[in-house]
Amino acid sequence: MQESGRLPGSDATLAPPNTQTTAQKRAHRKLLAAGLVGSSIEWYDFFLYGTAAALVFPHVFFPDASALMGTLLSFSTFWAGFVARPIGGVLAGHFGDRYGRKPVVVVCLLAMGVATFLIGCLPSTGSIGILAPILLVTLRFVQGIACGGQWGGIVLLLTESAGPKKRGFAGTFGQMGVPLGLILGNLVFLAATAALSTDAFLSWGWRVPFLASALLFPVVLYIHTRVEDSPEFRELQAETAKKKAPAVAQAPLAEAIKGHWRTILLGCGLLAATNSLFYVSIAGLLSYGTAELGMNRNALLAISLISSALLTGVILWAGSLSDRIGRRPLILLGGAGMALWAFPFFGLVNTASIAAVFLAVAVGSLLQALTYGPLAAFMGELFAPRVRYSGASLAYQLAAITISGGTPFIMTAIIANTGSTTGVSVFLMAMGLITVFSAWKLRETNPPAVRNDPDAIPGAYLYQS
Repeated sequence: MQESGRLPGSDATLAPPNTQTTAQKRAHRKLLAAGLVGSSIEWYDFFLYGTAAALVFPHVFFPDASALMGTLLSFSTFWAGFVARPIGGVLAGHFGDRYGRKPVVVVCLLAMGVATFLIGCLPSTGSIGILAPILLVTLRFVQGIACGGQWGGIVLLLTESAGPKKRGFAGTFGQMGVPLGLILGNLVFLAATAALSTDAFLSWGWRVPFLASALLFPVVLYIHTRVEDSPEFRELQAETAKKKAPAVAQAPLAEAIKGHWRTILLGCGLLAATNSLFYVSIAGLLSYGTAELGMNRNALLAISLISSALLTGVILWAGSLSDRIGRRPLILLGGAGMALWAFPFFGLVNTASIAAVFLAVAVGSLLQALTYGPLAAFMGELFAPRVRYSGASLAYQLAAITISGGTPFIMTAIIANTGSTTGVSVFLMAMGLITVFSAWKLRETNPPAVRNDPDAIPGAYLYQS
């Protein structure tokens, strides 16, 4: 399939990368910026809940539970968002493969902003009783559905609109939204806790970061009015109209599962290491460090902030490097590194030294980025364009429900039952090995033959008959 059509936000025909006009390049840069900002605020909304689940929600929504039980109940509501993410991925994949990437992205971003804003408006359990945690879980579920749908749409808008030799680089502008969203959330929490007393923060100050999600709405408006769908999807629509044949899949989810179920499961496995270590670092460690090790909450938030900045830069570098050396080598290296780092990670954390904890999290972030940077391009290239949204989203969001959401809960439960972090290290090592196995079994989508051919599109040879 040739890459043709117009760039999002432009009326010009998409030309080969070396012959694009200045206006086309400017339009694509605007798309990258919109994808980065939209993804960052979306993930800010989603991760904000994780920080609040560790620090605030046990007091506000589970005040009658013990400290341990309140934390477990809070992390259970955190998990609800991950349970919902595959549902969002399935729904968004179906509609995104049938009707386009852009409209689904707009709906998902809007739903996330509304749900997060409403969480900031919720009364406490002390005010309305059990209805408060019920509403909290409901809104968290909506967050999960929105998050489950947006990832595939944003990264496909970015990668499918990029030149075939720049897809790894373009995809990172969706991937970098994860650490940037976390940075935004931590900065807001640090500012709120520094400016307010503990009582004021638990009473009303925690709501401010959630209400700030209203900043997502201008981004939604920009994407809705100024961004066009990806050239590859519009080409599928044109083929359907011209040939009166279903080039656009009529049942994309069923087609993706029937024809690509092994790839979907292995794609899920690609995320095992990076997702588990990431959520241990941003949620589990925050709870463990403050409750069990007696560490300063703001110091742990600052560590998360700095390591996320490191993660952002390495994601960009790794995605760009994957355009030159392939996707699998970086994912294999990152997965193996995370498996080997599992025991040193907690060896450093358990010293309760700020410097040692920072080293543990920073090295972990670097290894995560090696896997996560190329993953947007790699995941999309594994599937044919007609089922790409469904296949990539389902793989990504299966990892959310099986690994990401449960990791803080599993970590807290293991430590409570054993009094040790050894079991958590074993868990992280197993996740690293799953990533290595999955990457080993999947074929490279950007091998030397494709990289050296100026007209070859990464992944196309996998699904062409």
